[in-house]
Amino acid sequence: MTNEPPAESPIPSTRRHGSSSLLIGAVIVLVVGASVAVSTIFVMNYNTRSTYFPLTSVTPSGYPIGAPASNEPSGHAPPGPRSIPGFDLAYVSDFTGATLPTGWNVYTGVPGGDPGGQFGAKHVVVRNGMLQLNTWKDPAYQNRWVTGGLCQCGVPRTYGAYFVRSRVTGPGPNEVALLWPSDNSWPPEIDFLETGGSTTSAWSTLHWSPINQIDQRHINIDLMQWHTWGVIWTPAAVTYVVDGQIWGQITSPEEITRRPMTLDFQQLAECDLGRQCPAHPVSMLIDWVVEYGPK
Repeated sequence: MTNEPPAESPIPSTRRHGSSSLLIGAVIVLVVGASVAVSTIFVMNYNTRSTYFPLTSVTPSGYPIGAPASNEPSGHAPPGPRSIPGFDLAYVSDFTGATLPTGWNVYTGVPGGDPGGQFGAKHVVVRNGMLQLNTWKDPAYQNRWVTGGLCQCGVPRTYGAYFVRSRVTGPGPNEVALLWPSDNSWPPEIDFLETGGSTTSAWSTLHWSPINQIDQRHINIDLMQWHTWGVIWTPAAVTYVVDGQIWGQITSPEEITRRPMTLDFQQLAECDLGRQCPAHPVSMLIDWVVEYGPK
């Protein structure tokens, strides 16, 4: 049945964000290629004390972007096995062929954090060397806007470095790349790319504690261009990178989970609420995924 999520495909609830009791801001400048992006960093916490990492500038880090390759849709091939000191290559998929690799599950049903939304299995495809999540008005669902989502449910990890080469084709749904607890007991949750329906800005959100406190960073960047997004999760820090540069980091020990997590991608369209609703079909395109485990 398509009106309930299958048991093997949990539905993350990344739209449980509500109003915050505290908002702290700062501004950073990110140089991506030849362009300069100004980024506002926010920390938002629910009903408790705040935590804030005072990032004053984007840090050149040398994290992998990928190897230039003209035969790749994004122009870059996956990085190699020794790209991050202290980590070993654990998984890579370039999404060749026409089917999902082993270990991935497609969402169906109503998203847990988007009761007016709908996931559809046909809205996730592997085509033209890419994983594609596609939002479009689907006649099978009364011509409603239906979105794509999937999880790497068969590959839980505790700590690691995840890199995703992706872009979006237009505004509308919230496009999210995240780590989700493998036992489905939420929080924690680490959203290391979340667009909010925009094509010009994104943010990261770390959900922690039983009352869902959140720690958030914002960045202005052209999401319709290819970028390599990454999250490095260790016992000491959760570090967000884009195109090889750090744009956010969380080091508060109480915020960093030790529970096994899985990699997920999803689109959420909140058309019934009058937001994050596309005007035309929109896709999230993923050229490749690379994951590293700690040595």
